Amino acid sequence: MLGRITNQQLLLSSQRSLQASRAQLAQLQERVSTGKAVSRPSDDPSATASILRVRGEQRAVQQYATNITDGLAWLATVDRALSGSGNLLRQARDLTVQGANSGAMTPAAREAIATQLEGVRADLLQQANTTYLGRSVFAGTSDAGVAFDTSDPAAPYSYTGTAGASVARRINDTESILVDADGAAAFGTGGGSLFALIDDIVADLRAGADVWGRITELDTHRDRMSTQHALVGARYARMEQAQETNLSQSTALETQRSGIEDVDPAKAIIDLQAQELTYKTALAVTARALQPTLLDYLS
Repeated sequence: MLGRITNQQLLLSSQRSLQASRAQLAQLQERVSTGKAVSRPSDDPSATASILRVRGEQRAVQQYATNITDGLAWLATVDRALSGSGNLLRQARDLTVQGANSGAMTPAAREAIATQLEGVRADLLQQANTTYLGRSVFAGTSDAGVAFDTSDPAAPYSYTGTAGASVARRINDTESILVDADGAAAFGTGGGSLFALIDDIVADLRAGADVWGRITELDTHRDRMSTQHALVGARYARMEQAQETNLSQSTALETQRSGIEDVDPAKAIIDLQAQELTYKTALAVTARALQPTLLDYLS
């Protein structure tokens, strides 16, 4: 037996259908205006979880990109300092070779070479105390401002860094790269430093002593500096490779996020137009099917 369907029941049913259609229309309008398929967690909880995960990965990749950029700047500064120091060391060696030719050297000539070597030593010290953003690139985590301190005459060329206290930058979830250089390994420390050796050569020249044996010592320092320079070059190459990988990861994650969160503009507009047509049709059909009667006004 069929129950009686009143106009009031039809009206309530039509209102529910129209409200549902209008809500869907409003949702589609919001998607078109914002370009987002998911604007709030209630729109799609599963997609929201995926979006939060991808965005978390994006933030991590962005931080690694910042670390890599900073690390490249550190390593470029170290590379320039070691390149300049290598050139100065070769100049010091050439001057020492000239000074070792004792048979043809007058005291004035030896003094001239000694003066030039003092200038080379000063330039080397400046290179060894190179800084990046106020921090020494050869003294690790030291906050002394210089890698080699010359303020104490009793302990000239003392190294301010601490063994093992290096500056590193994390480039991914599992890997960090050193971005500074070991100043003690590159230049030596105290009385065994390259600077002290040049001072000894200067003293020998002014005293008329033979400096030929000093050339071997300079070659030893040159080899040590070259080793450190090669290490810096290897780290720089690895950092550049990490930068390319980071860029690829960033692009892939953005594509993944967009596929979950963003809408296809063309499809969204078509869906909106179809829903608008559906809503207008529902309004028209409801208006014709539920004609007002005298009872509607008397009730």
